[in-house]
Amino acid sequence: MLDKNMKIADVLKKYPKCVEVFNKMNMGCISCMGIQTETLEKGCLMHGMDVNILIKELEKFINENYSSK
Repeated sequence: MLDKNMKIADVLKKYPKCVEVFNKMNMGCISCMGIQTETLEKGCLMHGMDVNILIKELEKFINENYSSK
């Protein structure tokens, strides 16, 4: 579903509620202009995080909040 090369802004545009996940992981991405060009991987590198953990958390959140039931 998600890919480490996706731009943070694209994820938030498609799944705006995911800002909760970024905030939970102490990534204040919503207030950073860099999200327009930064990938999930680069954002994680800048915050000393594992991109695979972020993607797992985002996908879990998306499945719980955006999947049709």
